[in-house]
Amino acid sequence: MSLQLPLPAWFREWVATLPQRLEYDAAAMTVALEACRRNLDGGTGGPFGAVVLDGKTRQVLGVGVNLVVFGQASVLHAEIVALTLAQQRTGSYDLAAGGRDVTLYSTAEPCAMCLGAIPWSGVNRLVCGARDEDVRAIGFDEGDKPAGWSDLYRRRGITVTRDFLRAEAVGLLERYAADGGIRYGPHD
Repeated sequence: MSLQLPLPAWFREWVATLPQRLEYDAAAMTVALEACRRNLDGGTGGPFGAVVLDGKTRQVLGVGVNLVVFGQASVLHAEIVALTLAQQRTGSYDLAAGGRDVTLYSTAEPCAMCLGAIPWSGVNRLVCGARDEDVRAIGFDEGDKPAGWSDLYRRRGITVTRDFLRAEAVGLLERYAADGGIRYGPHD
């Protein structure tokens, strides 16, 4: 039995056309950005995309988009969707099982919820586009996150790369805000 995520039709069709391997970081982040762009075009979610790769083979394990409003579930952030699909594909809640290196590419730094989910999933490398302050600037509440979160990740063995294709990611955030997209987060 596996969790059935409420994936839009365009998403399934588009993911089926993607290459099985993404050789470079820029290629992987470009897929995450394109997922986000298509989510905005389809009106099916927020301005976030994510890709999970096997760091050794560069095989795509999962792609995700934000489906919070579309799926009526607060946990359906792009990272969580990508991680869930990757876990289902590998048949394990622990993506690092068997010595696999796992890289998560996300169009934005993790919110408070995703910050906790990433280490538990087995990710050992995180590559982010937009910064927390970019996401907050358009009205999202990212929750309470510890200062120096990337250093805390490093202590856990998770390498963090920030600001990767940041301008492109910020552009998608700004487009979402200009289009009047729904902003949400924890209640005060």
